[in-house]
Amino acid sequence: MGVHTFTQEITTPIAPARMFKALIVDSHNLVPKLMPSIKSIEFVEGDGGVGSIKQTNFPEGSHFRYLKHRIDAIDHDNYSCKYTLIEGDVLGDTLESISYEMTSHYHSKIELKDEDIKAGKDKAMGMYKVVEEYLLANPDAYT
Repeated sequence: MGVHTFTQEITTPIAPARMFKALIVDSHNLVPKLMPSIKSIEFVEGDGGVGSIKQTNFPEGSHFRYLKHRIDAIDHDNYSCKYTLIEGDVLGDTLESISYEMTSHYHSKIELKDEDIKAGKDKAMGMYKVVEEYLLANPDAYT
């Protein structure tokens, strides 16, 4: 039905290199340790480079079972990554995919409500904040 784009500016006291390593490069190891709402994250294709597919699994009893992201671009020198949510019950009947970079693009099958987009943004911000708090409490991690 269309593409819905939003931007969000985030400020952090964490150095970009540390945040990138923790949140992007090593998220499959770190995030499940910090967030009980995530059972595991594993590469089902590739090794973390472009074209790799990463599957996030949720614990039994969760609202969702799993989701898959494809890494579309990764730039370790400029701390940027572009990836697409390509599969999983989190997409439901309304979304075909979600592309992430500095801007997120929701590719919907039907008209999305603002509260649907806000809920997705809030979940992403929650993970960001958990990683940020971990790095603040562990200044030697990911240096």
